[in-house]
Amino acid sequence: MAHPSEAGAEPFPSGRAEVPPPRTRAWRAGKLEAHDFPVAEVSDYLARDDTIVWVDLCAPQRADLRVISDELGLDPVAVEDAVSRHERAKIDRYEGYAFLNVYVPEIRDGDLELHEVSAFLAERALVTVRQGPGFDIDALVRRWDGSPGVDLGETGAGYLLYGLLDLVVDLQLDAVQALDDEADDVESMIFDEAFPVREIQRRSFRLRKNLVALRRVALPMREVVNTLLRRDLRLVAPALAPYLQDVYDHTLRVGEWTDGLRDLVANLLDTRIALQGNRMNEVMKKVTSWAAIIAVPTAVTGFYGQNVPYPGFSSHAGFIVSSVIIVVCSVALYAVFKFRDWL
Repeated sequence: MAHPSEAGAEPFPSGRAEVPPPRTRAWRAGKLEAHDFPVAEVSDYLARDDTIVWVDLCAPQRADLRVISDELGLDPVAVEDAVSRHERAKIDRYEGYAFLNVYVPEIRDGDLELHEVSAFLAERALVTVRQGPGFDIDALVRRWDGSPGVDLGETGAGYLLYGLLDLVVDLQLDAVQALDDEADDVESMIFDEAFPVREIQRRSFRLRKNLVALRRVALPMREVVNTLLRRDLRLVAPALAPYLQDVYDHTLRVGEWTDGLRDLVANLLDTRIALQGNRMNEVMKKVTSWAAIIAVPTAVTGFYGQNVPYPGFSSHAGFIVSSVIIVVCSVALYAVFKFRDWL
């Protein structure tokens, strides 16, 4: 089976001209001080103790990451994970920072697309690495800007990471909701005999495929958030614990919802097979009933078609008797089969 991130994964942009330039922001004393400054100036901003820096790179090459790696002293192994595709959702701890890899789901035209996002979290810096432009980074910026009451001086870059994880889990909930709606549609189609069987099979298979891919990237989010919540690791400020606990609760909800949907899809497939068997039995009963009805006149006409004398041979009465037998027996069989709901 293909890696879960390969299902609907966004391709690399065809040309470097299409790749958005790096985005940067710097907050000083909790206030936005600068944005869109060169990545090479990150260390200059971090030289001040009250400054938080964010850098976003979209579909970077190794050379693109070399600058920020030199600025923050990132481990080559973590940098390799950031530029590699189809890494599993995870969190790795290094000296002075942590590396995370998550997936942002999107339902487009009924298919699940997964956008891979990596992040380097230091005490006063967050670097996000997107494998493509599919993830709306502006939505993340709006979420940060929509929380003016948060003291970045107290929470550090951990609050920026919280905003990212909160957005990712919310989008996972939206994807599960979309799959739940699709399951309701498939359920209604299964009991509609007028709906084409091939369409039901196609949508059932697509639903199951999307659900499996979503579960494989959503379930590891529990481990990611739970690791951040561990106080002994000190990856984020204690003030962020209530925020991350809320995200963790949402990851549990995503997991429980996908588990319930998995059982529902399995039951839908079993129900479809059972209904197909019932419909086949109905068809066989009808065919058998009509064959029995047709067998009566066939037997009577065959008997009266003998080339030997029999009662009523060569007489008008024999024709009447044979016709009456055919009609009475056929009507009687039809009435019996109709009463038993075979016809």
